[in-house]
Amino acid sequence: MEELKSSMKRLLKGSQTMAKDFKNSLQQLLLKSNEGSDTGSESVSILKEFYIPDYVILPDKEIEKHDLMPTCPVIVFINSRSGGQLGGELLVTYRSLLNENQVIDLGEKSPEKVLHQLYFNLERHHKNGDNMSTEIQKTLRVIVAGGDGTAGWILGVVSDLKLARSPPIATVPLGTGNNLPFAFGWGKKNPETDHQSVKTFLDHVKSANEMKVDSWHILMRMKAPRGDSCDPIAPLELPHSLHAFKRTSSSDALNEEGFHTFRGGFWNYFSMGMDAQVSYAFHSERKLHPEKFKNQFQNQSTYAKLGCSQGWFCASLFHPSSRNIAQLAKVKIMKSPGHWIELPIPRSIRSIVCLNLPSFSGGLDPWGRPNRQKLHSRGLTCPYVDDALIEVVGFRNGWHGLSLYTPKGHGTRLAQANRIRFEFHKGAANHTFMRIDGEPWKQPLPMDDDTVVVEISHHGQVNMLATPHTRSRSVNVPPSPYSYDDDYDSDDEDLFFSNENSEERSSFGAAESFRLPDDFDMTRLS
Repeated sequence: MEELKSSMKRLLKGSQTMAKDFKNSLQQLLLKSNEGSDTGSESVSILKEFYIPDYVILPDKEIEKHDLMPTCPVIVFINSRSGGQLGGELLVTYRSLLNENQVIDLGEKSPEKVLHQLYFNLERHHKNGDNMSTEIQKTLRVIVAGGDGTAGWILGVVSDLKLARSPPIATVPLGTGNNLPFAFGWGKKNPETDHQSVKTFLDHVKSANEMKVDSWHILMRMKAPRGDSCDPIAPLELPHSLHAFKRTSSSDALNEEGFHTFRGGFWNYFSMGMDAQVSYAFHSERKLHPEKFKNQFQNQSTYAKLGCSQGWFCASLFHPSSRNIAQLAKVKIMKSPGHWIELPIPRSIRSIVCLNLPSFSGGLDPWGRPNRQKLHSRGLTCPYVDDALIEVVGFRNGWHGLSLYTPKGHGTRLAQANRIRFEFHKGAANHTFMRIDGEPWKQPLPMDDDTVVVEISHHGQVNMLATPHTRSRSVNVPPSPYSYDDDYDSDDEDLFFSNENSEERSSFGAAESFRLPDDFDMTRLS
């Protein structure tokens, strides 16, 4: 019996010791957890130099006093649906480093309302003597995270504000092509979403240089299909930057006959033909199976496969839209005010690109790097992003496009112009494909004696932010050490004088105030 009692005491003592050890271990674990939590809170502390307080952003807020003046205030727009899961992750990281109200999810709020409210508040508080609002109005910078279509959308909204001092814009590469970010030195690979990576990006935004960039107005006119009162292009098919508008004149006979007019703007490129057809197939596939498009490499691989299946690498009798551009349309450029000339298009050209920036199809440069003497001999100049000229380049097929990966590769340089027009008549096909800044659509072509007209003209300029690695060149800024050397002598493949035979559309608003050029004659589009 005594032996049993002794055994019970030892067991109880052992249990108490184990409980005490467990308690000590648990306390140590909680202590370490708290220490880690403290460290984490330090690493994600609010970045005051980029911070904008609530009273500047939200309506009906009274002025608050803050000790620190932000040196680089930013408003951040993120398309949370871009980049697979990266958009959502980036949203969380930015909101942990800034005021969450200055980081906008484009799936929840429209940038038009956000920016109108912001600038209304800034002006109101400025008039009431608030120094912070005055400084933010002077130094505000905009960050856009998304694909090229998202970036173009924000550029259009900022253009519509018509501010005395338009905020410069930095773009985070969160799409498939990422031509806009790449052109201004922000890279083309989807970003890391951790705190340190975002902090580094913000530091680059703070030190980036402002650069003027041309914007382009596009106007398209067509006749509605007979017996159908609907628009010839379904609203969901239109890119974000292109929208319909009605003519206001009640005496307009053309309007009574059922003509439709679409207009908008772009900053990177307009393209037509086989490259746009491949892009359209890619976007259609992504809408049907979004789960298959979760990372950039997979997206680019799918894009390449579609290029093969769509006949881009070999002419196909099964794809009527793959006929060459010369069969589809007459292309005209304005050499001087009111004086149009028809541009000779080599018979083999199946795709044409009107290029504003030196980045297309994921960072390629279709214009190439010809030397000054070669350009001068053909009446051309070095390409700049703020010279009010757009570069017109043609491609024969996918193999021609692959030549852009070689040091001397380029497309067929056709022209530089301030205004260009495409006239489509009944004939080769009942539709073609077009693309603006990465966003494609299927364009009906005339089925009778009517004409579809697309006209592109210089509209104005916007402010972009550029890093020292920018590939874009300005007429007013010395070339970057990272930009290409224009003394590079390109090969003689150029056929200029040859005789040879994009994100799910929601309520993303277009730039509605794109005005027609002062000397624009609407009757010419009839």
